[in-house]
Amino acid sequence: MAKNSAADKQAATKEAKAAAKQARKQASKERRQQLWQAFQLQRKEDNKLIPYLVGVFLLVVAIAVGIGYLIGQPYLMIPIGIMFGLLAAFVLFGRRVQKTVFTKAEGQPGAAGWALSNMRGTWRIEQAVVGTTHLDAVHRVIGKPGVMLVGEGNPNRVKGLLSQEKKKIARVVGDTPIYVVMVGNDEGQVELGKLEKHLNKLPKNINNKQVDALEARLAALGTRKGGAALPKGPLPQGAKVRNIQRTARRR
Repeated sequence: MAKNSAADKQAATKEAKAAAKQARKQASKERRQQLWQAFQLQRKEDNKLIPYLVGVFLLVVAIAVGIGYLIGQPYLMIPIGIMFGLLAAFVLFGRRVQKTVFTKAEGQPGAAGWALSNMRGTWRIEQAVVGTTHLDAVHRVIGKPGVMLVGEGNPNRVKGLLSQEKKKIARVVGDTPIYVVMVGNDEGQVELGKLEKHLNKLPKNINNKQVDALEARLAALGTRKGGAALPKGPLPQGAKVRNIQRTARRR
């Protein structure tokens, strides 16, 4: 009986390892497919993509070979240059894909909420805490800077929403800073593609425990969502590119 039990455990372990290996292969295949789809989409939108990718790859390789000549090991630096050249081209590809997506998303309902949901870091995001039937909206973000109210839509209508929401949450957040951000391309507004950078540049005023407590207090406030529901993303391609960006970060 003991021998049979040990054999069964060994067989189960082998099956688990085989299943895990197959899952890894499938995940790798899906990532490659996503990258290829993103490349094909971006190539159609961006005529400069391939020249730029080839150019940055060759530039990095040339720099590596030049360093190799300086240290007397030119052939040793060729594979290193190729490796870093591919990495540089991959990073450039990801940035141009991101730029294209944000350019298409600008001005579309839900674009700011979509951009917030794709930010890196431990931000606590509540989309469309208040809004209008015209798809204007105010999103609430909680993080180490404090509370950030991000508005999108018609500036004249959103200005009132932002002011009302700020007064409402000021009663429960105490001395915690409240930042108001309007997404757009006019003076005093933050461009959609620069929204994440703008929020990351805000000063760090509270710690993680205070963030948790703040989130709980605002959840208890029971902010009522208003207006029509916003779309989850500004354009269909956004979902695909979001997956590609995550794939790029994992690599």
